[in-house]
Amino acid sequence: MKEFDQTAAQAARDRQDQLTKPPGSLGRLEELAVFMAGWQGRERPKIERAQALVFAGNHGVTRQGVNPFPVEVTAQMVENFRQGGAAINQLCRLAGAGLQVIALDLDRPTGDFTEGMAMEVDELVAAIQTGKNAVDPEADVILLGEMGIGNSTVAAALAAATFGGSAEDWVGRGTGADDEVLANKLRAVEAGLRRHKGAATAASILGSYGGREQAAICGAVIRARELGIPVILDGFICSAAAGVLLVNDRNALDHCLIGHESAEPGHRRLIAVMQKKPVVTLDMRLGEGTGAAVALMILRAALECHNGMATFAEAGIG
Repeated sequence: MKEFDQTAAQAARDRQDQLTKPPGSLGRLEELAVFMAGWQGRERPKIERAQALVFAGNHGVTRQGVNPFPVEVTAQMVENFRQGGAAINQLCRLAGAGLQVIALDLDRPTGDFTEGMAMEVDELVAAIQTGKNAVDPEADVILLGEMGIGNSTVAAALAAATFGGSAEDWVGRGTGADDEVLANKLRAVEAGLRRHKGAATAASILGSYGGREQAAICGAVIRARELGIPVILDGFICSAAAGVLLVNDRNALDHCLIGHESAEPGHRRLIAVMQKKPVVTLDMRLGEGTGAAVALMILRAALECHNGMATFAEAGIG
């Protein structure tokens, strides 16, 4: 497993201090350049190949009335992605990321976690492997996103099981839930937490609550870490999925950035407990990897400045 290269990171910091600007004046852009340098093991990191992966799955917990839209919308949106008609298509084109959409057994939703396991071991292993297999070893950065009706309820359950707290701490309105649907979400997460209160490992938490797309996100994160590829996670659902990995290894997400702080209320709490800082905050709550794609544009800006600016010596200043 590849680790952060402190020597390359320090070389990047030293370069930042020599560029034609006051030290620290580019703020987070400087931090992002150093982050990329450490994970790529080079003073001047690059993004020539950005891969965006959007995993899609359906959830049995939707039977509890936790979403205002029918599960058929998942497949319809996947087709929209493939036809180029979604927000993520436009943002990936603008950000220079190749988009792959991977649907996981949409005609076979996971189990209802209020009544039993969401996934048995073989299903969980297969979904994780799908995520691992999707990662391009030649990518310079990986963007992760998701699509799945009901998956904000799953994310709330995953976050509560991983980091503690009650359903009220993590459940939000997702894609526009009214008061009745919100109440159903709260009841479902509470019921799931009671039923699966013994789940204490990443695998058992994912199997208890997770959708196949959440498990695939974990697989992609694991594989990217093995390869030393930096990852940009999308919003609440994507972060909650990857956050499960911290149960087994508190450093499992060191190579990951949080692309944006979602408007979903649980995401701010989640970011804080994960000890991360989002790249942008734009009140987005769409999912699909859209926040990660916007963050990629900021990341490219950071590297353009880092690599392209003149040093004081080169500019003959001072």
